[in-house]
Amino acid sequence: MIRSKRAKRLSLLTFSLAVALGGIVFLSQKPNDEEIEQLRLKRNLERRVNISKALEEPLKAQEFPETLSVNLDGSKEDYTVEYTIDPILQKESELLLKRYRPDYGAIFLMDAETGEVLAFSSYEKAANGPVNLISRATYPSASIFKIVTATAAVDGAGLSPSHTIRFNGGNYTLYRKNVMSDRINRWTRTITLRDAFARSYNTAFGRLSLEDLSPEHINEYATRYMFNQTIPADFPVETGVAFVPMEKSFELTEVASGFTRNNRMSPVQGAMIAAAVINDGRMVMPHLIKSMKSSDGKLVYEADVIDNGSIMSAASSEKVRELMEETIVSGTSRRSFRPLVKDRNFRDLEMGGKTGHLTGDNPRGRVDWFVGYASSDSRKIAVAALTVNKEYWTVKSAHLGKSLFKKAFEPTIKNRDVSSTPNARSRAARHRSR
Repeated sequence: MIRSKRAKRLSLLTFSLAVALGGIVFLSQKPNDEEIEQLRLKRNLERRVNISKALEEPLKAQEFPETLSVNLDGSKEDYTVEYTIDPILQKESELLLKRYRPDYGAIFLMDAETGEVLAFSSYEKAANGPVNLISRATYPSASIFKIVTATAAVDGAGLSPSHTIRFNGGNYTLYRKNVMSDRINRWTRTITLRDAFARSYNTAFGRLSLEDLSPEHINEYATRYMFNQTIPADFPVETGVAFVPMEKSFELTEVASGFTRNNRMSPVQGAMIAAAVINDGRMVMPHLIKSMKSSDGKLVYEADVIDNGSIMSAASSEKVRELMEETIVSGTSRRSFRPLVKDRNFRDLEMGGKTGHLTGDNPRGRVDWFVGYASSDSRKIAVAALTVNKEYWTVKSAHLGKSLFKKAFEPTIKNRDVSSTPNARSRAARHRSR
């Protein structure tokens, strides 16, 4: 069953491989609708590859040139470019990084339904000029990987957010003698999946991987979330990697809890993961260019929405959102989000997120992640905020995410009747009472 689902969900990537190999066999008969759609997708993917090559150097300098020389259909020409960037959110992301001045910082914001990139900002304190930290996949995924494990639990194993996990040992450490022991004694504690996720308890997630999941489940959902897969964006982005051992072992508990430096990802992938959760389980591929026109004003390129199918069912995505909403209400990002959660003007806003912390080596320093989403009746957005600090913290990445959510939705909450709309805190309380 898992294999058939995986084949279906990864049809886009299989097709991409065919493109790379030059591979579609043209039949003599008239193509049917499915073949026409595949040809259209093939052309779109080829164009994204060429646009990505053209954008590589400008993005290193954090530039979005008005004209771009691109080989669209066999010949290189200069085109006028319309970007998807939201000027207000781009400016806000740049100001936030300059204000707090982390050693390294990156903010990537996208529309969760269309894949349009809304903000693309990087900062390095010691750099002599602009840098592109967003496209790099050199940062440990840390506890962000708990989203993968949680999805495997609710969608693959059919567990509920109220599922109880028994564990021994500390909350944030991960010792072999504790996590590998299935003994129940007077020091054994219990916690729900919801709270273990929100508080990011490593030992609890390690036990979850041993008791309720299989290595195949975790590896399957890592693949669905685009680990070890090429992301077909229209700008350069490195491939995130995840090494999942195929036996139940201490190493599996490290992966499931995110307590390993071996698994890495980019801010782009982080935002895509959050986007899939708020988009009912469908993951869209990001794009930076909306359209391009030739020198005579003719429209020669218009971006299409490309998705990777359903990572999970809509019902499962609702359960994962329950976990991520609890994170901002009572979990690891509660302090950063408290002002927004308590602000009645934003009570119609559905928000959720996940934090992650681990020391990395490229760049060297303490990595602090926040990936999350915010949704209203009019739009759904997803963010990945990353800071890396060598010695001192200057800002929590969750604060950067919260600030962007506030900026993005401020224009829509003015003059709105919010008296009867449940806020995040009351929604979380309703979840816990189920």
